[in-house]
Amino acid sequence: MANPSAVCNGHLHHQKQNNNLLKSGIYKKNGITKGMKKNGVSNGTLYKKTFIEHFEQAPMYVAVLTFLGFGVGTVFGYLRDFMRAWGLEKRNIAAEREQQKDFVPLYQDFENFYTRNLYMRIRDNWNRPICSVPGPQFDLMERVTDDYNWTFRFTGRTIKNVINMGSYNYLGFAETDVNALKTVTIELEKYGTGICSTRQEMGTLDKHVELEKLVAKFLGVEDAMVFGMGFATNSMNIPALVGKGCLILSDELNHTSLVLGARLSGATIRIFKHNNMQSLEKLLRDAIIYGQPRSRRAWRKIIILVEGIYSMEGSIVRLPELVSLKKKYKAYLYLDEAHSIGAVGATGRGVVEYFGMSPDDVDVLMGTFTKSFGAAGGYIAGRKDLVDFLRTHSHSAVYATSMCPPVAEQIIRAMKCLMGLDGTTQGLQRVRQLGKNTRYFRRRLHEMGFIIYGNDDSPVVPLLLYMPGKIGAFARRMLEKNIGVVVVGFPATPIAESRARFCVSAAHTREMLDTVLNALDELGDFLQLKYSRYSKSSHPELYEETRLEFED
Repeated sequence: MANPSAVCNGHLHHQKQNNNLLKSGIYKKNGITKGMKKNGVSNGTLYKKTFIEHFEQAPMYVAVLTFLGFGVGTVFGYLRDFMRAWGLEKRNIAAEREQQKDFVPLYQDFENFYTRNLYMRIRDNWNRPICSVPGPQFDLMERVTDDYNWTFRFTGRTIKNVINMGSYNYLGFAETDVNALKTVTIELEKYGTGICSTRQEMGTLDKHVELEKLVAKFLGVEDAMVFGMGFATNSMNIPALVGKGCLILSDELNHTSLVLGARLSGATIRIFKHNNMQSLEKLLRDAIIYGQPRSRRAWRKIIILVEGIYSMEGSIVRLPELVSLKKKYKAYLYLDEAHSIGAVGATGRGVVEYFGMSPDDVDVLMGTFTKSFGAAGGYIAGRKDLVDFLRTHSHSAVYATSMCPPVAEQIIRAMKCLMGLDGTTQGLQRVRQLGKNTRYFRRRLHEMGFIIYGNDDSPVVPLLLYMPGKIGAFARRMLEKNIGVVVVGFPATPIAESRARFCVSAAHTREMLDTVLNALDELGDFLQLKYSRYSKSSHPELYEETRLEFED
């Protein structure tokens, strides 16, 4: 289980109080030391604003009961498998035919054990079909099961006005307002729905060129390239940037698209602990000293893969420290801003703006349009020579279908709104409203006694449930209160850290958030989910002792 952590800029005060917090296990000692100096420059100057993250450890009894719950479920799973094998219980799972017994099996019984015996019990909480725009509220198609979640049937009834706490609609651009979508409608009538070609053949339109210029201007970089799929932006472009003889240093909690891209590249991959700069610096130092295995030759490239906001933890990358290490060891930095672009920063320009840094500090800026912009696809931005290289060598540019024009126009519309190019301040108001909603929602959950993970400014808010039996109970009871939530468990999270993940939106009204918070307060008491042992500190600084040294 993760320990809590926090980093902030400022001088040391209330040292005695904080030492007690460290001993209690509230904060994790894995950040930079405040006050440590090199050449007369304090490391504290790396951060220009308070940076607070929470990873509180649950009481021991919660961990014991969580593993006990999985143990009981496993025992009964084996019992039911025994009954299925002897015909005492109906076998609903896919199985090999007798005629194929000499073939290599398509279905591995043991590998599917978790799916058929644990996941099936709570399967009704996922893949629920909605039948409206995923705005702050949506309509849900009601379904029921007659065989304990093996199959579902629709009742024909629609559950109306469910408060949406699960979609990545951070700025509220997932909308159906006719006036807002007027330009999108015009582009749909002009270009149709599809391109039917790749970017390198006949799939580059004037809308793509316009969008790429706008993205580069928005981010403050030389050039940008857009792609039709966010996942493929990572998985298909990382192999073009690195290959055999290169070293990838990847955060242990990176998204699957980054992991897949790294594996497809053929480069050597090493993992560092989440947001832990000591762990990263050790890998960087070893890479410089020892070089490649066997040959001991220097690595062709060393590239660090990180995310802006981590979608399961709600934590924000420690970019100032990361950039300092990257410069010190002459490595490259690849920053995935899928969840942070639009969601953080004074004007929604992501973690680079959030920390008051220059876009030139990051070698490869990647992001998606699927969250804050209410569209689809992704981008890679940076120096012009980088983008020109990808236009030729990117697998996505060569083989993938281009982004459809109406989607491109939706992104242009949203981005112009953020930049104020539509003649209004609506975009800036959305960014500010998201920040207000995020801080309010997180503060209230802290006060209620829930354990939540992540940064105070992150709109991704994981609320820890821990025990497997509470995953299904939580989601079902919230839906009964007309609130749609996302619950996540093993293997998407560590086995003892099942959680509900809330995504706050600028489109949420205070009344909606209060409705959700009141329901959570009641349900937290009913399911006994209020595990936190600490109230929010009035002095949330972290006082640490590390050996990191940064160059000026």
